[in-house]
Amino acid sequence: MLKQNIKYLIFGMIFGFILIQAEVISWFRIQEMFRFQDFHMYGIIGSAILIGMISIALIKKFNVKDIHGRPITISSKDPSQMYRYTIGGLLFGFGWALTGACPGPIFALLGSGISVFIVVLLSALLGTYVYGYFQKSLPH
Repeated sequence: MLKQNIKYLIFGMIFGFILIQAEVISWFRIQEMFRFQDFHMYGIIGSAILIGMISIALIKKFNVKDIHGRPITISSKDPSQMYRYTIGGLLFGFGWALTGACPGPIFALLGSGISVFIVVLLSALLGTYVYGYFQKSLPH
């Protein structure tokens, strides 16, 4: 188990390094994107979407299995529930625009020495706790 966790830690560090080098975690790049001033982030996000679409198509076509030999299944979404994804996406986008970071790069930003993002991390954790507390009373 420890060996697997070290492997994930190393991959996470490499991924964080790539995010920093690609300027994906730069609040300036993120602000440029939300102000429609530069294509940089749209190109990266568009590339990720394209790679994801190709990957899912290949997983479905070749019935790819996970590392434990179980088939990977991708469930379809109920179109009548799309409002949930729209509201969630808008909330995510507002938070991203206000803080200059989505949840993943928060750790890379902290690791690169931008200590003010501890406030963003603590806010994300608080938001997660509040959601968990009220989850049963929210419409799902």
